[in-house]
Amino acid sequence: MQYDLTKHDFSDPNPWVALALDQSTFFDTKAKDALMRSNALKARQFLLPILRPLARLTIILVQLLRIVLPRSLTSSRLLHTTIVWGMSLFVSADANYLIMRHFHIGSQILKFLGDNVANVQVRPHPLHPRTIEDLGNNTFLQHDLNIYNFIIQVNAQGGRFEPLPLEKINFSAIQDVDTQLSTMPNRWHNFLDLQSAIEFYTPLFGLFLSDSDFWRSSNSLQLDETIAIYVARLFNQGSIVALVNNKHPCVPFSTLEAGWRLMLHGLDAENLYGFIKHMRDQQKQAQS
Repeated sequence: MQYDLTKHDFSDPNPWVALALDQSTFFDTKAKDALMRSNALKARQFLLPILRPLARLTIILVQLLRIVLPRSLTSSRLLHTTIVWGMSLFVSADANYLIMRHFHIGSQILKFLGDNVANVQVRPHPLHPRTIEDLGNNTFLQHDLNIYNFIIQVNAQGGRFEPLPLEKINFSAIQDVDTQLSTMPNRWHNFLDLQSAIEFYTPLFGLFLSDSDFWRSSNSLQLDETIAIYVARLFNQGSIVALVNNKHPCVPFSTLEAGWRLMLHGLDAENLYGFIKHMRDQQKQAQS
């Protein structure tokens, strides 16, 4: 972003401007600007501190219900319909943009890895929603399934991610995301920031999904480290794993923090995707 230092107030620096200007990670500039605008919304400042404890209390109550009814009264279709309705009416344009972008990023990263592991056949299920309504087709649940299925398929076939020369790495899966997205709704009632929206929706996953589906969805967040390790091995750059926050999948966390870790999951994906794009650009420069 452009910033006029002549108008900067050194006694009252804006924290979101500082983070937007920072280039220490691989977070795409446009996406980071959208996140900083979402962070600056009044809903996050005043509504999030109320929503978060209520959401965690609701998760506890839902988990108690699932002890008695582990698979009853569930509906993935109702879950996705509710999320689509809420995103269209209440979630801000920036937050919706980041949510929509996330599914494209996840699909591209998995395809990129699948294209660069030898002697492995991966059955893909790419998610490329263009509109919010496209999310109604089981997209949130399928996103989690894709990660597990990818890891299982690769390792069941003996796949290993080994360092490859940069010129031999296949980057064809990495495409421009923003051109594939429609314009997000931006009316007066689209006021909800990204974190508040995630905290609000997380208990709905526990309510509308079976106990095993909810736990699997929550535990999938810690697989960020696994995917990052695959990428790090491919490029022989282990330092990229340091940018990942969701770690230690063999030691699962409580579902109570699923909303917070979902935010970190989005950040992890953006940084990993940005790193891959950075390496793609280096390959192009070397070939030119």
